[in-house]
Parts: sequence; C-alpha cells; structure tokens
Amino acid sequence: MIVIGIDAHKRSHTAVIVNEPGRKPATKTVGTTSADHLALLRWAAEHDQQRVWAVEDCRNMTRRLEADLLGAGERVVRVPTKLMTGARDAARTHGKSDPIDALAVARAALREPDLPAAQPDGPDREVRLLVDMREALVDERTRTINRLRWHLHELEPDRDPAARSPDRMSAHQAIITRLDSHHGTVARLARALVEHCRRLTEQINALLDEISPLVAQLAPTLLGIRGRGALTAAEILGETADIRRFRSRDAYARHNGTAPLPVWSSNRTRHRLSRTGNRQLNAALHRIALTQARCHPDARNLLARRRAANDGGLEALRRLKRHLSDVVYRALHADATSTRPTPA
Repeated sequence: MIVIGIDAHKRSHTAVIVNEPGRKPATKTVGTTSADHLALLRWAAEHDQQRVWAVEDCRNMTRRLEADLLGAGERVVRVPTKLMTGARDAARTHGKSDPIDALAVARAALREPDLPAAQPDGPDREVRLLVDMREALVDERTRTINRLRWHLHELEPDRDPAARSPDRMSAHQAIITRLDSHHGTVARLARALVEHCRRLTEQINALLDEISPLVAQLAPTLLGIRGRGALTAAEILGETADIRRFRSRDAYARHNGTAPLPVWSSNRTRHRLSRTGNRQLNAALHRIALTQARCHPDARNLLARRRAANDGGLEALRRLKRHLSDVVYRALHADATSTRPTPA
C-alpha cells in the first residue's frame, strides 16, 4: 500500500509517494489541467501497488483534481489542514516547500485511518453556490445603501429613509421621486445608486425564488423544523455537503461547533463553549435556537429545565443548540435517504 500526498495550488500540484513505513520514494510536480492529472495517474501507475490519494482539504484548489481522480476510479481521502500542520511540525525536515507539505499530507493520511473520503459534488453544492451568490449580492446592496444614505442626508438632512426601507422595491420609486426636486452631482449619484440597488434587489429576489423550490425538493424534512426559514435550511444543506459523510450525530455536532470542549484537569469535570467547527452552520443553528426560544414550547421547556439546574442563559442556549444539531442530523439523514441514492 502506498499513499500519494498532494500539495495543491492554483497553478501546480506536487505529489509525493509514501510507503507504509513513511519513506518517500518519489516526487512529481504537474499542472492543474485534466491532461496534467492524466500524466499524474500514469506516473502513479508506474508504482504497481495498491494506492490511496491524500489531498489537503481545500476544495477550491482540489475540486478539479478530485473529480478527475474519482472519475478514474481512484480512492481519495481529504486531510484537514490542522493534521497536515502537525505532521509537518513533527518531521525531521525543517522549512516549508511544496514537497515538504505533500509529504506531511501523506504521513497524516497514514497516521489517521478514518479520514473522510472524497466524493463527487452533489446537489448540495448547487444550493451552496446559490446561497453564497445571494449573500455576496446582499453585502453589495448594503454597501450601496450606506453610500446612498449619506447622499440623501446631504441633500435633505431633516429626512432619512426608515430603517431597512431601501431594501424594498416599493421604496425605490419614492426615493427617486424625492430626488426629482434636486439637481447637481450628488443628486445624480444618488439616482444611480438607487437604480443599482433596484437591480441588486431584483437579482436577490430571483435567487431566493430559485433556492426555495430546490431546498423544498432536497430537504422537505429539514424544512419541517420549527424556527427555520428557507434560507437557513439552504445554508444548512449547503454547508453540510451530504450528511452521510458523518459517521454519527456526535461527529456532526463536532463539525458544526455545538459539541462542548472538555477543559478540566484533576477531579472537577468541566466543559466550555466550542469556538471551533463550521461557523456558518453554527450561526444557522443559533438563529433556529433563538427563534424556538421565543415561540416553541419544547425549546422553552428545555431552557427552563436547564436554568432550574443552575445553568446560565448562554449555557442553556448552548444545550438547546446541541439538541438542535441532533434534530437537524436526523432530518438531513431522512431527506438523504428519501431523495438521493447512497454514494458508492
């Protein structure tokens, strides 16, 4: 058995072959096109042994490589960056280079037998791309509105649009009507900003119209959870990227940062809030928890029980989020089983 560690970059991939004792018999650097990946496969085939490819888990760099390797029937595992860093620090070599990093990836894969296997992108990634695009447009609209508010304040200091009103299509025409009585560069720039805000709002609404039915098709059980909206469900679906890659609900809680961290020594057992994990998933669960804390009887009862057990408000909320992680885990599993085939 050999492990081929890959250090991936935008313009090049460096591969290092490592055998089971951890020795490095060969190194090769190729480009990032499919033809380069074919040359890498031919090079690996020269070492006629059973093999597994290990890539650092940075999918913006490795997505094309993973797709080509999986298409050729190869086995690929993903190595978290923190494991690669530990392997590099423990090595006898010093410094940092592409071969050193590729060797660290391979040795981390040898040391950790249960690394997640790469698999082709599914419909979850389409949801994530749409959500990411919508968030980028919302951020751009926010910056546009901030500039517009300063121009409006300069023209009419005694009048200010109501909070969040420039987000709505109905408010744009009212602002344009107000600007008709003003002339000069500031008024002209303000009109241009209103038009830009209108176009952004149309694109944002169109993306939401595309996201909602897609999530309803892929995750009907997830949509049944109290306190979530279509966008929150889409964010959970996209950031999870196929719930079947997690071996248990506890592994999923560790991934989304709701599992507490042990922080004790000697006789007193203590835990604290985790600041690790996928923060986008954690924020989505936090929004659901805040909503349920206001209007869901079961969540309110759970919080009341924890406060009665001398948990503070934040600790009670953390326990609710941990419970919601299990609820989301079960819902996503139910949706994956009913709407998508099991990955090979």
